[in-house]
Amino acid sequence: MNKIKANNTEIAYRDRGEGKAIIFLHAFPLSQIMWDDQIDQLSTSHRVITFDWRGFGDSRLGDGIASLDLFADDLAALMDGLSIQKATICGLSMGGYAALAFFRRHGHRIEKLILADTKATTDTEEGRRGRFETAEAVRLHGVEVIVETMIPRLVGETSLKNRHHVCDKVRSMIKSADPETVAQALIAMAGRSDSSELLAKINIPTLIIVGSEDKLTPPVEAEFIRQGIPNSQIFIINGAGHLPNMESPADFNLAIENFL
Repeated sequence: MNKIKANNTEIAYRDRGEGKAIIFLHAFPLSQIMWDDQIDQLSTSHRVITFDWRGFGDSRLGDGIASLDLFADDLAALMDGLSIQKATICGLSMGGYAALAFFRRHGHRIEKLILADTKATTDTEEGRRGRFETAEAVRLHGVEVIVETMIPRLVGETSLKNRHHVCDKVRSMIKSADPETVAQALIAMAGRSDSSELLAKINIPTLIIVGSEDKLTPPVEAEFIRQGIPNSQIFIINGAGHLPNMESPADFNLAIENFL
């Protein structure tokens, strides 16, 4: 694992392959290893970068309070450090929120955009309250309090029944997460900007991917994004939940290869 100083913290990353760059932004509360299947396959034809958000995986939390805007600036600093002026950005779930924040703040640096299993709208008041309550619980009791409740929300019914290796990998990532980082990320997501009106301003090639069994950001959310972004494409992966890149990696990778 490589590390680079960026935006007053230290970011852990992988950089593999040659050609046009594609950067993958991981979901909450996971790490860059969720992209193992993508870096293995797509790096044969592209320069693929995966990294851990500050505080997740092997990256340092650093100073300041986490926010989606801070994540976006971390990504810009990482690109600077790797001498990447423009790249295709692929964000999944929280990574999608960060990708939209990145477009808002550094849109000229995006070649193409991939938004997977995410949404443009903000949380409901109930959803926001739930994030704050979970953040408090994690700070008091550690990440164990969210592990078993999150897995059936992150993966689809098909994966719960038939892809136990995916569930095990997700469980391992959650268990290794830092409680303070998880709490800050929850609060950051609760406070994120509504991106609904931003969609019409996205004037670059955009692909939206969603798992048909996604409970957190179901296909109706993906369709809302597709209708909002001019000339965007949507690809639904059957039999996958909120993490189709792990649950159905061949279909996920093929969708990206065809788009690129």
